Amino acid sequence: MRRLFLVRHAKAKSSVGRDDYARKLTKRGRADAPLIGAYMAHHGLVPDLALVSPATRAEETWALVAKVLPKAPRIVKEEGIYNAGRDKLMGIIRKARDAHVLLVVGHNPGLHELAVALLTDASASHADIETVSDRFPTATAAIYEFDPIGRAHLDSVLFAKELGGEGEA
Repeated sequence: MRRLFLVRHAKAKSSVGRDDYARKLTKRGRADAPLIGAYMAHHGLVPDLALVSPATRAEETWALVAKVLPKAPRIVKEEGIYNAGRDKLMGIIRKARDAHVLLVVGHNPGLHELAVALLTDASASHADIETVSDRFPTATAAIYEFDPIGRAHLDSVLFAKELGGEGEA
């Protein structure tokens, strides 16, 4: 794998009195998710494999991101992403080594923990670590490049709010 996208699902309806797994995106979430995809398409950042949590909000996020990409990558609904911690997520990612550009749509706190761990494990700059560790709201994508020995380097962090979205979670 040369490039990795960690995408937190877009804003979803409250879980109070609801089945967390079946939560749908809010109006804002449906507006924010395509902003990530549009940025990716504009910059030629198209994955060849997408691993997506089967939780409704993650699937809806992926559908809205994918809708604006110039070509559809292979998609795998990965049950293990739902409620996964950083180590489990890393294990899932390692199994997808054949992907040149991999995108993972998942959930916090595990996704955020992994986003930070990739940088701390690679002895990244304090500024890069701080950028990712400060916040990882809904509709955020952290994009990493991997060097020949497998160390992650932060390419960019996309916040829907900064791409024209209405706000953060």
